[in-house]
Amino acid sequence: MSGDVSLSILGSVHYTLSRMGVARLNMPLPSVVFSEGTGVQVDLTGFNMAVKGQWNTRYLFIQDGGTFRLGMFNVGVSLQLQVGSDENGHLSVSSVQCRSSIGAMDILFHGGASWVLQKFVTQFKHHIQSQVQEKICPTFEGGIQRLESHLAAMNVSIPLYRVLLLDMPLTSSPAIQASDLSLDFKGEFYSAQCPKEPPFVSEKFQLPPQERFMLTLGVSEFCLNSAAFAYMSTGLLQINITDKMIPPHFPIHLNTSSFGQFVPQLPKLYPNMLMLFHVYASSTPLVSFLPDNATLLLSASAKAYAIKPNSSALIPLFRLDLSANIGGKFFVEDMMLKGSLMLNNFTLTLGASEVGTFSTLPLQKVLNVGITTMALPLLNAKLKHGLPIPAIKNVNLSNTVLKVNKGFVAIATDAAVSALEEGQL
Repeated sequence: MSGDVSLSILGSVHYTLSRMGVARLNMPLPSVVFSEGTGVQVDLTGFNMAVKGQWNTRYLFIQDGGTFRLGMFNVGVSLQLQVGSDENGHLSVSSVQCRSSIGAMDILFHGGASWVLQKFVTQFKHHIQSQVQEKICPTFEGGIQRLESHLAAMNVSIPLYRVLLLDMPLTSSPAIQASDLSLDFKGEFYSAQCPKEPPFVSEKFQLPPQERFMLTLGVSEFCLNSAAFAYMSTGLLQINITDKMIPPHFPIHLNTSSFGQFVPQLPKLYPNMLMLFHVYASSTPLVSFLPDNATLLLSASAKAYAIKPNSSALIPLFRLDLSANIGGKFFVEDMMLKGSLMLNNFTLTLGASEVGTFSTLPLQKVLNVGITTMALPLLNAKLKHGLPIPAIKNVNLSNTVLKVNKGFVAIATDAAVSALEEGQL
């Protein structure tokens, strides 16, 4: 920052203020309000700032220099920001209007002939104040431009667990009302190895107004079901189950002798052999939401094999097809996800057999008892205690409420955002 100050008949002094840095900043919380149809109005009023740096003067052939401290008081900045989206689905922010003011300013010079220069402060203080004020808005607008560049560079397709991609570009420009801002994201999961569209379509939904909360997030059935389809497309919804994985006290064990009670011909054909079940999803697991209730539909197949003694060779036996309907109720308490699960329906049928036909009803009854008396009670015990809600970096959630609606689940919460450390963006 430089300029010339007239000293009347003595001529003029050329000054330069350089290497300036903020020594102290007293900034109150900004006032942020939505500007309907446009964006956000940000007002900073009544903050004070101390700046330090070096001064240099040139008067005729005399040059001098030293340090200075500059105090600005009752500074005000008003920014009108336009919020929108670009063609790639990124959120965009730009400055539409900026106004700044400085209530008062003092400057102290040190070093050199500062005692002489200080006597003429009143001659050029207002000139410096005017120059400083002219730089306030460009400084804030430069920060907005850097934010816009960061938003434009953000990846709208986020890799998860090395096997999934979460595609979440904006599907439309933000809708800005006088009291809120709404953002519509795509929210679709893909397989990272073989991305393709699922055989079901998304349906739009409208979040109910939640004026008591700062933030409301809605997640649709489609979003969760696309994740299940992506997992299935990647080939991850399958597992091999052996007898080592069965609890010792469980009434059924994976060997031909134990399974003889359900398949009488099995121990005769393949006596004293261990068994293996290859269990896989036969269709995409589907979640559905109705008011205050969630349902999971599972369809799977279990291909049974006998393991040849002293060999890893497998002998195909039969295939069981099963379907299950599991209902659940969920809520948030003390920042923990809680709820309960129940088995609405479970069926087991014989899909194919290399050992002849047999009735699956006895096995279905045993599995039904195992699910209702062992598996679900264990899961419900964990849900009764609660599962911690995933943390978001630099964001503290409070007063969180979960509500299951038709087609989607809504999470309403208050949030406190802490300052980002340098290098986090």
